[in-house]
Amino acid sequence: MTKKATPRKMTGAEILVQCLVREGVDVVFAYPGGASMPIHQALSHEPSIRTILPRHEQGGGFAAEGYGRVTGKVGVCMSTSGPGATNMITPIADAFMDSIPLVAITAQVGKPLIGSSAFQETDVFGMTAPIVKHSYLVTRVEDIPRIIREAFYIARTGRPGPVVIDVPKNFQEMSIVPDFDQPMDLPGYNPELPLPKEELDQVLPMLLAAKRPAIYAGGGVVIADAAAELRELAERLQIPVATTLMGVGVMPETHPLSVRWLGMHGAVYANNTVNEADVVLAIGTRFDDRVTGAVKSFCPRATIIHIDFDAAELNKNKRVDLAIRADAKAALSYFNEQLEKLGHPVRKYAEENRPEWFSLIKTWKEKYPLTYEKREHEIAPQQVVEELYNQLKGKDAIICTGVGQHQMFAGQFYKFEKPRRFSTSGGLGSMGYGLPAAMGAHVACPDLPVVNIDGDGSFLMNVQELGTIHIERMPIKCIILDNQHLGMVVQWEDLKYDSNRANTFLADPHVQYDPTHHTPDLIYPNFPTICAGFGITCERLVEPAELAPAIERMLASPEAYVLDVMVPYDVHVLPMIPGGMSYRDVVLERIAGDGKGRKASDLGREIPSAL
Repeated sequence: MTKKATPRKMTGAEILVQCLVREGVDVVFAYPGGASMPIHQALSHEPSIRTILPRHEQGGGFAAEGYGRVTGKVGVCMSTSGPGATNMITPIADAFMDSIPLVAITAQVGKPLIGSSAFQETDVFGMTAPIVKHSYLVTRVEDIPRIIREAFYIARTGRPGPVVIDVPKNFQEMSIVPDFDQPMDLPGYNPELPLPKEELDQVLPMLLAAKRPAIYAGGGVVIADAAAELRELAERLQIPVATTLMGVGVMPETHPLSVRWLGMHGAVYANNTVNEADVVLAIGTRFDDRVTGAVKSFCPRATIIHIDFDAAELNKNKRVDLAIRADAKAALSYFNEQLEKLGHPVRKYAEENRPEWFSLIKTWKEKYPLTYEKREHEIAPQQVVEELYNQLKGKDAIICTGVGQHQMFAGQFYKFEKPRRFSTSGGLGSMGYGLPAAMGAHVACPDLPVVNIDGDGSFLMNVQELGTIHIERMPIKCIILDNQHLGMVVQWEDLKYDSNRANTFLADPHVQYDPTHHTPDLIYPNFPTICAGFGITCERLVEPAELAPAIERMLASPEAYVLDVMVPYDVHVLPMIPGGMSYRDVVLERIAGDGKGRKASDLGREIPSAL
């Protein structure tokens, strides 16, 4: 007879780490400090968890977020108390806005010191309350197994999001015999939705009767892992599909039924398709202002059906004709089952179905393509993304970005075939996201190429993570679209403030610098020198002829590699719908200040409605 092992005493820190093991955690991005040392000591003795030391807590938070975006699994980051915890607030808020599963563990001063303004004490529970799905402050070491279990369950189920666990140091050091089988105690939280068949049965007749139907799909389709079901529905009904930036890849962007993504910098034909449809199926999306523009003018004549998991999003930003709370995958599967019974086969593309509608969309694609100006001795930023796409075409790769013009160029000129292959900060728009997110993406998918497309301003915000990349031997590739300016703000200065530059020039203003002719000795900061300090190869490119071979060298390198690509600062992201305006008020050409003090409302180039 085998003798049952006697449970042994463990410290709270050891219990916490074993709980992570039980949740299947394989990597933690964690920066140590006085209040979190016991957890780090426990992590150092756990071989199944890879602990990665970022060079800043914000970098660790974004890395955990990048891991969560490309896998759908819970990313885990950890910090010490006080400034360590506050440094993670931006990634927590970013995960909240984009519905990314994240567990952020923050160490706290000992329980007897809470409320005494002790060294490095901050109210993390209170500060993060508006930007999390749930927060925990551990008040008993015995509760750690239940709290960890609940936190991961909350983070990954329903509409995913971040959960914060604040762990006082005295509970990390206290020893008890743990009970790992404690049941969860979550009254009122039920992420399982019944299938609302009666409401869903109203949808197909509306779509089948439509003359100009359109699907508008968001990140909720990615979260639900419903890309295959969405594509099947579109092919059965022959409906064009537009996505949000968060939904990129749920419909292959090379598919004949794809009109790419819509919104402020989306394709004209995507915005026109959705806004001039007579029936719009919006699924897994929240009618964000960057998509709708003037919300009253969005889809002005359409019957709108909105399906979303989160009841709070229904009729929040846009009143719709039919609002249904449902899981996207379950709803789409139900539609496809009904269409199969009705005899609607899957067809990749059949233009004979609604020929007038598809002819009109084809006309828009031909008249308003995503294009750019090529200059003889300057590298266009769009050209860089286009060349990267051409060299990676047919390969499964992950593209990360920071936030700014480069982010929009990446979305416009790289065509994504799968979901979870474009890792970018959407709702919060966090500069500095790209480089650390690429770390998380690489750890999650080590066999895929990971390329971070960044701007010089955004790259600098977490440039210290080059140290992590080098030490951890991550073969991440980075392309900096270096225009020496905060490009997106410069664009708005051109559009709204008569091109007056107000703290948007990043180079040395005391040096005579001609931004139209890059002088290597005057370019600041010197990224090749910075990268060399971190032990990473960096090439600077100035001439268009240098571009293709340099990208080829970068992709072929078995190590981390950076390209500092000098691009003109006067390039605008186009098309552009100025904030608060409608899809018909789109700007199609670069407009710079002319001394007349024009306003944004004067800038639109009204596109005639086809209705």
